Amino acid sequence: MTDAAKAAPPAVPRRPLARDGALGALLVAPALAIIALFFALPLWLSFVGAFRDKAGEYTLANFAKSFELYTTDFLFTVGIVTLSSLLIGAIAVAIAGYLTLGENPRLVAGLRWLYRWPLFIPFIVTAQLMRGFLAKNGTLNHVLIAADLIEPIAAQSLLDWRGIVVAFVWKQAPFVTLLLAGAMASIDRQHVEAARNLGASRLRALFEIVLPQVKGTLLVGVVLSFVTMLSVLSVPLMINPNSPTMITVDIAYRINTHADYGVANALCLASLALAAGGAWFYLRHAVAKAEGAA
Repeated sequence: MTDAAKAAPPAVPRRPLARDGALGALLVAPALAIIALFFALPLWLSFVGAFRDKAGEYTLANFAKSFELYTTDFLFTVGIVTLSSLLIGAIAVAIAGYLTLGENPRLVAGLRWLYRWPLFIPFIVTAQLMRGFLAKNGTLNHVLIAADLIEPIAAQSLLDWRGIVVAFVWKQAPFVTLLLAGAMASIDRQHVEAARNLGASRLRALFEIVLPQVKGTLLVGVVLSFVTMLSVLSVPLMINPNSPTMITVDIAYRINTHADYGVANALCLASLALAAGGAWFYLRHAVAKAEGAA
């Protein structure tokens, strides 16, 4: 026997490909079943129901009625989630940037411990907290009056579109910050240190060195927050149920008050189209980045 034959490792018998495929299908079957049962099937039923009237006939009347009654609410929803997404992105950049470039260890440690708390609070609890915080006789106005910043007669309620924005930003900014801070912590610190040694300020290093390397992560977090806010019912229902309000409140109203599932499904498809727009924006960026890397 030659030396090469002695050094060669023994051949390992390969399992048939069909067996591997069957095992893989068995492993993913529960996840696929959950997706089909709780996501694909309701989506298909909602899609079909949007084009049917109460008699079961196919029609476009549900979309016409939705457009007639809720165009203002749809535009209001777009404005609320867009403004909230922009503020969430700005706050996430500010907090994650200081966590990465901050020079005060105690302040960085305190901020890192504090900013995550809203992550563990459900939206319905967030809405109730904001009702007590932003009301005319709420905590915010009491603090401002005690600090002599406003007169008692000037106190006003923020339980309107402003309250919805505050609730969304307070709840979702920590989520985007967590993603962004992790991405910033993984970049090469030598680039930042080189920029600082050449006289760049921390703000300039953040926007010209750090942020361009993590803008993909920022976009992912903002898009996910955008889609999440579109589906929230408790916040607009508890803070600003009056017209104009968000589409989720209108959907609940059509179902609970009128049992009008056709119009409710049409509004759901409109929200889905809006969420798909955010997903398309992200995918377009991801594809452009992949093509640039190739």
